[in-house]
Amino acid sequence: MKNGLKTNGAKKDHPPAETGTVIAAHGRHYLVQCGEQKLQCVTRGKKSDVAVGDLLQFRRTSPNQGVIETIEERKSLLYRSDQYKSKLLAANVTQLFIVVATEPGFTDDLISRALIAAESAGVAAHIVLNKTDVAALLPKTRQRLEVYAALGYPIHPISARADPDGTLAAMAPLLAGQSTILIGQSGMGKSSIINLIVPDADIAVREISAALDTGKHTTTFTRLYPIGNGASIIDSPGFQEFGLYQLSEGMLERAFREFRPYLGHCKFYNCHHLSEPGCAVQQAVAEGAIAPMRHALYAQLLHESSQTLY
Repeated sequence: MKNGLKTNGAKKDHPPAETGTVIAAHGRHYLVQCGEQKLQCVTRGKKSDVAVGDLLQFRRTSPNQGVIETIEERKSLLYRSDQYKSKLLAANVTQLFIVVATEPGFTDDLISRALIAAESAGVAAHIVLNKTDVAALLPKTRQRLEVYAALGYPIHPISARADPDGTLAAMAPLLAGQSTILIGQSGMGKSSIINLIVPDADIAVREISAALDTGKHTTTFTRLYPIGNGASIIDSPGFQEFGLYQLSEGMLERAFREFRPYLGHCKFYNCHHLSEPGCAVQQAVAEGAIAPMRHALYAQLLHESSQTLY
């Protein structure tokens, strides 16, 4: 037996395994790119642990359909989770772009949670500030992002609709040679950015929607677009919440990069960094070295991780 498959007694007409990349997912149905062809593939049984960006082995069941056999080892995996289930975002990405805008308002909670997810997955994180042409709101927005810039996260100001050429010039070198996922709340202009980088994105979405039989629900699935020279960009549906119930306490404290200089310096070796005496992290908060907002999020995430039921 190998990977749960029988290796002897196979029929002569048993189709050979082929390699492909998952470029879209909807439920337990996946669109797999194999060379120039796109095939609709499913998993065996009720498994749904496949992510966009996965490199996998499949066997054809018809000229344009197949069944997924194995998933290659992932270099990275981004996902979010709530108390009951987890949602895979993308596999094998090298960087995460969080898209925010001057308007409508964005939530710091989602930004910080996405940054924590990136840190825990070993993925570089960037913040893209869109709609910089809204001059009246720009100073306040920049001020809100200073806490992340101070932590070393790059902030990239663009205006996808008002300055498309400038946006492309700013984004192109950042995307070169990378596998990038864009996430953000609805209304941040993520689709405008995608349409600039992938001019035929709307056509591709319609093709993917038809292939996965999603009807008009073209924004409810994550999709990957190759953008040349081995680079790709992954667009994910807009969402308002980013649960991280899957992260343990140890993973959480290390994912807050501003905590790292203080870890191991608390009075107690098993310090939770909440209310214990002699806590180096709490001392750093009191001294202004760690933003209270970020420490409050850590406490919230720690509470959430203790509520996991799945």
